Amino acid sequence: MTELNGAQSLIRTLVDSGVEVCFANPGTSEMHFVAALDAVPAMRGVLGLFEGVVTGAADGYARIAGKPAATLLHLGPGLGNGLANLHNARRAHSPIVNVIGDHATYHKQYDAPLESDISAVAGSLNGWLHRCERTADVGADAARAVAAAQDAPGRIATLILPADVSWGEGGETAEPVEPNGPRPVAAATVQEIADIVAGGETVALLIGGAACREAGLRATSRIAQATGARALVETFPARLERGAGLPAVERLGYLAELATRQLDGAAHVILAGAKSPVSFFAYPGKASVLVPGRAQVHVLADDADDVVQALEDLAELVAAKTEPVLQAAARPDLPSGPLTLQSWVEVIGALLPERAIIADEANTSGLLLPAATAGAPRHDVLTLTGGSIGFGMPVATGAAVAAPDRPVINLQSDGSAMYTISALWTQARENLNVTTVVLNNRAYAILRMELQRVGAEGHGPMANELLDLSRPDIDFVKIAEGMGVPATRATTAEELAEQFERAVAEPGPHLIDALVPSPL
Repeated sequence: MTELNGAQSLIRTLVDSGVEVCFANPGTSEMHFVAALDAVPAMRGVLGLFEGVVTGAADGYARIAGKPAATLLHLGPGLGNGLANLHNARRAHSPIVNVIGDHATYHKQYDAPLESDISAVAGSLNGWLHRCERTADVGADAARAVAAAQDAPGRIATLILPADVSWGEGGETAEPVEPNGPRPVAAATVQEIADIVAGGETVALLIGGAACREAGLRATSRIAQATGARALVETFPARLERGAGLPAVERLGYLAELATRQLDGAAHVILAGAKSPVSFFAYPGKASVLVPGRAQVHVLADDADDVVQALEDLAELVAAKTEPVLQAAARPDLPSGPLTLQSWVEVIGALLPERAIIADEANTSGLLLPAATAGAPRHDVLTLTGGSIGFGMPVATGAAVAAPDRPVINLQSDGSAMYTISALWTQARENLNVTTVVLNNRAYAILRMELQRVGAEGHGPMANELLDLSRPDIDFVKIAEGMGVPATRATTAEELAEQFERAVAEPGPHLIDALVPSPL
């Protein structure tokens, strides 16, 4: 058998461990990994033109596939460029295996221009981190990285691969390593929570993580129906299943004022795979903690626990004879006239295809979207878990790679789109079934809102200039076409409906530039 180099042993071990896709933006240090792809055809390489697209695509892939993809990034600056969407992935508990090329071990002493402290950058992700030292160990290192990424509830594993370790001969493949699954929740803990939920006081049940899929939603609905508990989904779930035939559980509001109203009066807040809620930002004179002052917070299951089983066990104790309440099928009527914040979501709700995956970065333009799509055919929603914008297009790209048989809908605010718009090129190259609707209000509308909410005084024309996206207007149709993606523009509900229906029906990527008013 031909002797393997380090890169070849790495890729073969990744494939043997179930990693089938590598989203990549390589450089010189990674060329042996790139060359090794031809020797291992089971690994699909997908090129992103910017590292933030690469990392966001790996996040979207993991959320839908339920297993990791690899990323291939170039030294510390490449990792730094991808950090924003790795932050979102960390908050989503997405399993990802980063392969970061580094200078050859003997070259690092010379402080070449791209030399940096990769470990320090990767350490901010609070995941698993390892530097390969010997070519013979690269396969075993890779197997451990894949397992670490899948340790419950999922995390980012980063493998630093020096160039000489990659090109060196004597590589060996390794057997897959079993990851650590979710921890069972003790029966005593479930019984304690059951006593609280059935105790007659007002209870809010806040779910997150794996609980936001069908089994967890059904158990949550049963508990709420039997006990009167107020069920809520965390504000930004990694993946929320919703639509006709599933329980409709309201999400906790982004605005602190709304979340406070939703939790008002609760004597107990039960956490099931979610964190205790806090305000997204600090605001002068307002509390950071959103739990009512006299309420007690109890943990049924944290994010590393088997939260779905815990909810089902709780439901058996307090709701044994209660069925979940399921959302009836219902769609809005198709609207007419100029696009508004109400009419565009009604178009989506009326025409959303079966089994759609929505990558939702509509931000302020999408506040009315949940109500308009509640009774649409069953679908998944992927949300902005870490608040780092520029996630929508890359996450949609990765989701489409993970599920080529499902329509992916990217609902995308205009300002956030510009962060990672080169994802369109990857969608075109891979012929991915992604329909992007850009909500173009020519403003950082969310920052206009935040400017008021933080109580900043004296803002005028100069401040407003930093929140305005006109002069020149961004032409998303021309940008998309330049990336190889067919594009159209909609100014009325009728135009959006016709263009959206056609885009979803045709294979490959499409973009619709929807001109909508700013909410502020």
